[in-house]
Amino acid sequence: MSGLIEFYLKQEDSVKETMLALRDFILKQDTNITHELKYGMPFFCYKGKMFCYFWTHKQYKQPYIGFVEGKLFDEPFMLQEKRSRMKIFLIDPNVDLPIERIELLVQKALYFYTKT
Repeated sequence: MSGLIEFYLKQEDSVKETMLALRDFILKQDTNITHELKYGMPFFCYKGKMFCYFWTHKQYKQPYIGFVEGKLFDEPFMLQEKRSRMKIFLIDPNVDLPIERIELLVQKALYFYTKT
């Protein structure tokens, strides 16, 4: 778990606070969600299957939540860019978290994993 702690500690304060708040929120959505470091980034898994992760967008310089099965999401506020499978949701660390949108996305992702 020390790799996870190191990841968060390396972030700028506003990004670190945002990601830690998001981490806590996501983990509370279902007891089957686990949190681990994969590919150098925090991943959230549902019963061992990766469903979302945190990273920072190089161009926009904003943290985001990436959804592994994002291609199944229709939300216009998500970005697919050149990814074939994943879509991302940018988070502005300088404003209040859009909890309703985040909950919608996490619940959609969980629905996919619980119904397949």
